[in-house]
Amino acid sequence: MLAGFVLARASAGLADGTIRGDVGNLEQIRTWFGRPLWDMEPSDADSYFGRVLRGSPSGTRLARPQALTTYFAFLELRHKVEIHQLTGRVVDCPIDEMNRPRGSKDAQLRIPPTSPEVGKLFTGWAGDLATCRKFGPTARNYTAAKLMAGLGLRVNEACRLDLADIKWDLGRFGKLHVRYGKGSRGSGPRERMVPLINDAGRTLRWFIEDVWGQFDDDHTRPGAPLFPSERKNADGSARRVGDDALRTGLTGAAMLHLPDWAEKLTPHVLRHFCASELYLNGMDLIAIQEVLGHSWIATTMRYVHVHRTRVEDAWVAGQERAAQRLGGLIR
Repeated sequence: MLAGFVLARASAGLADGTIRGDVGNLEQIRTWFGRPLWDMEPSDADSYFGRVLRGSPSGTRLARPQALTTYFAFLELRHKVEIHQLTGRVVDCPIDEMNRPRGSKDAQLRIPPTSPEVGKLFTGWAGDLATCRKFGPTARNYTAAKLMAGLGLRVNEACRLDLADIKWDLGRFGKLHVRYGKGSRGSGPRERMVPLINDAGRTLRWFIEDVWGQFDDDHTRPGAPLFPSERKNADGSARRVGDDALRTGLTGAAMLHLPDWAEKLTPHVLRHFCASELYLNGMDLIAIQEVLGHSWIATTMRYVHVHRTRVEDAWVAGQERAAQRLGGLIR
């Protein structure tokens, strides 16, 4: 039945990661329960979510009952009669209005480093390229981080780029075809075209012409990754780099050149930095939404909150109105 649940969710178009997350949550609950999930009563759910998960992160406390509710909806639609005939059990979801978790997942406030700080990071990192022990991997990690900071790419999006995804002849600067963008609410990959602004085109040309050949010797191979790994496939071609390598490279560079951010600078913080810089440089929110690949403008607004001045502007306007009223009274 769990295999049927997976197939049904895949048929609905959900991303593999979303399905794996649901299955993982169900397996955790089933391991604790020790019996088939359809045997769960509301009192069992009370014990699990009220005691076992009492101190867990809010994301976990919300994701597990949601996965359980979805699974029971599947059982009721597809297997209710079958389960009753086999066990005498009437399928009924143990999550009800009394024990359903309230609230939403806590949003982490990400304040990105300043432009001078990021400039210091990349200047120092570029200097390392002349003396580092492994030039190819260091240059690859540097280039990927530059794309995250300049184009707002997610780390997984960068890992899945191919050489053929660079469209040099599109637009004024060329564009990057992001084929595996994050979908909204697990809806699967969301494609977008990102213009090569912030000198991203120059960085990519340097990487492809001077660095990429150290990993592979066939630029024309179909599916050749933009960011290769040092590891090889069976045919001798380079594998695709994993996100762990890019994260580790960024962390190492931050420790050396931006130590105050060594424990805080992640690929997603660089994405927030990109959005903030684009906003500071006058790009409107709709354009930033398109660059980042957000489904909702409200999501984009959370990325530029640090530099938005709506509250300050309202305060200044209020002070000006108060001064005008006071001036009228004095006269």
